[in-house]
Amino acid sequence: MRRFEFVEGSSSKFWSPELQGNTFIVTYGRIGTAGQRKEKAFPDEESARREYEKKVAEKLREGYREVTEGGEAPAPAASKEKAPPPRPELPPRLRPAKPTAEQVAAAAQALSVLEARLGKRSWQVNRQARRARRALRRLAGVDPASHPALNTVFESLMGRVTAPPGQRLPLRLAMSLLGELDVAAFVRASQRWKSAAAGAPAAVAREAEALAEPELALRMGLLLTARPELRGSSEVGWQRRWNALKPYLEAHLQEKGGALQTHLQAIEAGGDAHLAQRVARMGA
Repeated sequence: MRRFEFVEGSSSKFWSPELQGNTFIVTYGRIGTAGQRKEKAFPDEESARREYEKKVAEKLREGYREVTEGGEAPAPAASKEKAPPPRPELPPRLRPAKPTAEQVAAAAQALSVLEARLGKRSWQVNRQARRARRALRRLAGVDPASHPALNTVFESLMGRVTAPPGQRLPLRLAMSLLGELDVAAFVRASQRWKSAAAGAPAAVAREAEALAEPELALRMGLLLTARPELRGSSEVGWQRRWNALKPYLEAHLQEKGGALQTHLQAIEAGGDAHLAQRVARMGA
């Protein structure tokens, strides 16, 4: 007769199933006692066997271990601890495709025009940034490094994020462009921004380093540098995006032994009021 035991905390019990023709029999109780015996008759042997297999599977799911001679050995106490749930994977940010040479050239041109607009009126810079973003979106997540002409102007623009006022590309616009590309472009850009003395670029670079997961860091950077009060955005939309990303960030931090609030408190806004506001909203 097979025997299963469950020993945990104050519980110490056994369960033994048996088949006799079309009768399913179980004996159960506390370990060390004779236990109780129950029998249930079925119309045929096949029905009784299905019930037998069903109940055995249930007991195994409940944590019972088979101790029948020649059966499965009892698991050590440590193995009874529940394994942590698997970390959820971020949904795809982009849908990969193969861009045409014309689309790559158009994106490079749009970026060149954007760089030429820097230092002019903010509405002109913002409008061209939107055009450049749309052009990059048509490349479906390409890495600029794989296209020399595109990469030259793109890297130049990323360098302008830390340029003096009047020549600078606002970080939020740089992040909006990076959000349309392969995450490798963000990794390179954040490495460059580490040299910034302070401010939002340095904060984004430190966040990328702290998380040590580029895709998650990119999406955090997009939220941290967002300006919901500006045209085409809203606080409601920003909150929806944060609520969608938050579970993935929490799972990542927990896996590393950290916590969300502790992580947010460590983000240094570097005097950037908008960044500080986003961090505060995340911790609310």
